This record gives sequence, C-alpha cells and structure tokens, in this order.
Amino acid sequence: MKEHTTGERLRQIMSERGLKQVDILNMCKPYCEKHKVYIRKNDLSQYVADKVSPGQDKLTILSLALGVSEVWLMGYNVEMSRENNNKKLIYDKTPSNIYPIDLKRFPLLGEIACGEPIFAEEDHESYIMASADIKADFCLIAKGDSMVGARINDGDVVFIRQQPMVDNGEIAAVIIDGEATLKRWYYYPEKQKLLLAPANEKYEPFIYIGEELNEIRCLGKAVCFMSNL
Repeated sequence: MKEHTTGERLRQIMSERGLKQVDILNMCKPYCEKHKVYIRKNDLSQYVADKVSPGQDKLTILSLALGVSEVWLMGYNVEMSRENNNKKLIYDKTPSNIYPIDLKRFPLLGEIACGEPIFAEEDHESYIMASADIKADFCLIAKGDSMVGARINDGDVVFIRQQPMVDNGEIAAVIIDGEATLKRWYYYPEKQKLLLAPANEKYEPFIYIGEELNEIRCLGKAVCFMSNL
C-alpha cells in the first residue's frame, strides 16, 4: 500500500543522511551519464516539494544514486533496501508461456518532415524504448503525409541505421542544407543527379544536380517504423 509520496521519501533521506539537493544531484551524475537520463536542479526541487512526480526513468536514476528501492521511493510500505526489494519486483515463478522482451533505448533526434523539410534539432535527452532486435542507431518522428504510400504516417517513429549512402529505392533520412527530410533515394553518379521521391502522388520529387549535391547529406537508411494505434 502506498503511504507516502516520493517527495516525502526524498526529504526523509536528506534528513537522515544530512544531504542537500545539490548532493543528490552530484550522486546522480554518473548514473545520468551512463543511462543518458538527466535530472536537473529544477527537476529535483519539484520532486522534493511534491509538485511533480519523477517519471520511471528518473525514478530509477534516483534509486540507483541513493541505494534505495524504487518501490520504496515511490512511497510504498516496503523495505528501503534496493537489493531486497528489486528481487520482489520479479515473480518467483514465471509461467512458461511468458517471456521477457528485451528493450533498447534509441536516441530520438527530433522531428523529420514527410512533407516540407524542417530542421532536425538533436535532442539527446529524449529517447524511444523499443525492441533490442531493431538494428538502428537512432530514431525520428515523421511529420506530414508525403510517405503514406510507404505506410509511414504523421507521428510514426522511424528507426534509422546510420550510413552515408543507401541503395536506390530505399527510404533515407537526408539532411539538405541543415534541414531534414524522409524520402526514397535515387542517386545517379554518372549524371551527378539525386532524386528524392515522396510516397504520395500529391507531392513532386526533389531533384538535385551537380554542385547542388554538396548541400545533401544522407543520415542513414530507414529500417523500420512504429505507429501509434
């Protein structure tokens, strides 16, 4: 049964251990760097004051740094020790028909246009958890409807394997003069010509020739996508 708030638990630890918020932030730093999940001064202040509850990722960082159970830190009436209570999070006997799904954290590099290109601002503090079987380096959120013919809709998460070139007909994430777009790639080196084709008849392809190619950079190949149901 949950009897306390996370803020109350944090204040209890600070009182018992003589810690200040800056001390907790410093304790969190190595775990933040390792897991690419960052807790800022303002975040912690709001947690301690019970104005905001930490998400699961930041709750994990706090529990690791403080050496306490995540369940205890959430306010439930369990032992404080992290080691003892982590064991309680897993059933002693898992049914044979249930198996764990391995997840991996993919950096989310911002939005990528599926219509007119928009700037792909990198945000390394954001990520998507998806199957570890996906062979990709990062992911982007599609925006627009120009790739609906490839079943990529507005808001879909597209996973990209980083590479400087893709085969003709493959879908690539491409940077054009500092802006990004997601299109089918057709490159003809003998003609020094690149055609980036949408998968929607409403839109015309982008064509680049000669020196215009200097403004183009292939980020990588789209290997799969994930839609919101």
